[in-house]
Amino acid sequence: MEISARNTINGKITKLVMGAVNAEVTLEISPGIELVSIITKASAEKLDLAEGKEAVAVIKSSDVMIAV
Repeated sequence: MEISARNTINGKITKLVMGAVNAEVTLEISPGIELVSIITKASAEKLDLAEGKEAVAVIKSSDVMIAV
């Protein structure tokens, strides 16, 4: 697979919570460091996501905002 997004992070799915419409996917990207994404339930099913499966987070954004 080739994509235009430059920011990709490999990880393993450690938690998958399927809701009625959305799915919450937690990737462990480094020991003790997690990234959480909310995607549609349909996308999670199409990708056949499951805990323990390897996945890639693709980040495509022109702005990343930080606040304190």
